[in-house]
Amino acid sequence: MKSLALLGSTGSIGTQTLDIVRGNGDIRVVSLAARRNIELLEKQTREFLPELVCVYDEEKASVLKERLRDLPVRVVSGMDGLVAAACLPSAEIVLTAVVGMIGIRPTMEAIRAGKDIALANKETLVCAGHLILPMIREYGVRLLPVDSEHSAIFQCLQGNEGNRISKILLTASGGPFRGYTKEQLQKVTVSDALKHPNWSMGQKITIDSSTMVNKGLEIMEAHWLFGVDYDDIEVVVQPQSIIHSMVEFEDGAVMAQLGTPDMKLPIQYALYYPERRVLPGKRLDFSTMRSIAVETPDPEVFEALKIAVEAGKKGGNAPTVFNAANEWAVERFLQGKLNYPDIIESIKKALLAVPYEENPDLERILAAEEKVCEVLNCQL
Repeated sequence: MKSLALLGSTGSIGTQTLDIVRGNGDIRVVSLAARRNIELLEKQTREFLPELVCVYDEEKASVLKERLRDLPVRVVSGMDGLVAAACLPSAEIVLTAVVGMIGIRPTMEAIRAGKDIALANKETLVCAGHLILPMIREYGVRLLPVDSEHSAIFQCLQGNEGNRISKILLTASGGPFRGYTKEQLQKVTVSDALKHPNWSMGQKITIDSSTMVNKGLEIMEAHWLFGVDYDDIEVVVQPQSIIHSMVEFEDGAVMAQLGTPDMKLPIQYALYYPERRVLPGKRLDFSTMRSIAVETPDPEVFEALKIAVEAGKKGGNAPTVFNAANEWAVERFLQGKLNYPDIIESIKKALLAVPYEENPDLERILAAEEKVCEVLNCQL
């Protein structure tokens, strides 16, 4: 029986992961971690009986500890608690689905502890890919992508080891504002931006999908995961979310992974790799499918793509600044403190204002995040 540490258990990826655990019956959940949703976390704890539970919010952790007094479970909090959850000796694989840069340190510590990593936290590679990839090689662990696009690429590469990739074709749905002009984006509300046409996701990633910041972050991830130059990663809009991504090889052959827009497939593939398991759910029906549309994203409307590539090519702390500025702006947009176009403008401001560092360690990465917040708070 495989043992799992699940960081971000109450979010969209986390809850779907636990659905897979229920459906298969041969994974033991040894630790759970969440930011603050102790109501759901308590239910999960009582169902799966992990050894350790982490609540990032210390006050909420105290409340949960009192509620769980009848169970033999250790309740911890904060960053130390997240690291403890990730590094629990009994855990074999750690699925990191926490949102934000808080996922970087526990992922690094889990690698040092010899755990395989199922990665659903974009910030880990976006901000610290130059640190993570050497660690993966040094400690001999597996890095398994959970994002649907990167899982699709990973699946296309199976059996093609040693064959040179000519291009990665990273697909995007286009989000709710495909076909919009820049002028139309001026009037976008929070409610508008949260209406994704195909996927059911958390608020942060849904907003990121609408701006295509999410796709910019995925470009940076793909660069690190698959060792492909930025010039060889192309974003294509596939509005139906049927093609989840493609790989073009040097002989011109293009391989694609297709399926319904369901995150359970990439989650399960990462947990059981290289085995494929039966997964209940809707299947593609080619008898009713008349076409699969593919478009090119408008570079003027979706500026985030160009800015992300520039930050990725620059490297150093630039990807961290890009990501941290977006996190800051999305949070304030959701709070009604910023207008929708201000998300991209905040990223631009931060990239100009925060001093560049070429090869930051983890402490300097976290310092860059703090500097971004300092700069942008002053301009709010």
